[in-house]
Amino acid sequence: MSITLENLKKLRNVLLVIISLYLMLGAALYSFEERLLFHPTELDTSYIYEFDSDFEELNFQPEPEVVINALHFKIKNPKGIILYSHGNAGDLSRWGRIASAFTSYGYEVLVWDYRTYGKSKGKLSEAAINSDAQCVYDYVNSIYPAESIVLYGRSLGTGVSSYLASHNPSQQLILETPFYSITDVAKYRFPIFPVERLMRYKFPTYAYLAKVKCPITVIHGTEDRVVPYESAQKLKVLGLNNLRLVTVPGGAHNNLVDFALFHDAITKCLN
Repeated sequence: MSITLENLKKLRNVLLVIISLYLMLGAALYSFEERLLFHPTELDTSYIYEFDSDFEELNFQPEPEVVINALHFKIKNPKGIILYSHGNAGDLSRWGRIASAFTSYGYEVLVWDYRTYGKSKGKLSEAAINSDAQCVYDYVNSIYPAESIVLYGRSLGTGVSSYLASHNPSQQLILETPFYSITDVAKYRFPIFPVERLMRYKFPTYAYLAKVKCPITVIHGTEDRVVPYESAQKLKVLGLNNLRLVTVPGGAHNNLVDFALFHDAITKCLN
């Protein structure tokens, strides 16, 4: 089959379409990064939380025009407190119910909303989230000594909690469905794009954990389709002597609480 000028023109046009689509999708990934990564729901400041557990609503102001809303679940004679950094969707009306369940292990719990989530206000960025997390930690550390503070991260919050643990002393760090880094997850979802250059948010959990001195427990399911299990395995491969990986066979991203192995791991950590 001979190659004609007309065929070359058709091939060129096809390549131009493919390149254009690639560039358009890459630009969309860059432009809509926050929409892909964060899924907040907002609450009116007059919203009244209702939970079965005893709690106090708190508001922190780490800087002007920024408000960080939090819930402090209280119990009698606590062993310490869990500082809970939640996942990327919802607000405290949801996460309060999830986080407050940990009071059954004899710990108080403080869970907080990131900027733009729930009643929290302020311009969102990775640096801002980490700075706000430090503000919340400082409050917790003002009422509890570091050796009584458990840092707990869920999904997106694993990067935040790992950051805190790398900069502050604590009793231990527990990570539920963590990632090696946000860019590592993006590579899994968008393998044809140079995500490390396109993405502004990094959350390099692997780099933070290398600086953590306290015990680290990683809990991850093998059927996680949001943050692949391989991402947690890469954390284990770091070779940190203080890191323990608990694998939940068949566990997905949002159902680890349905597995006895998950509760056994939490009990071992908190008892």
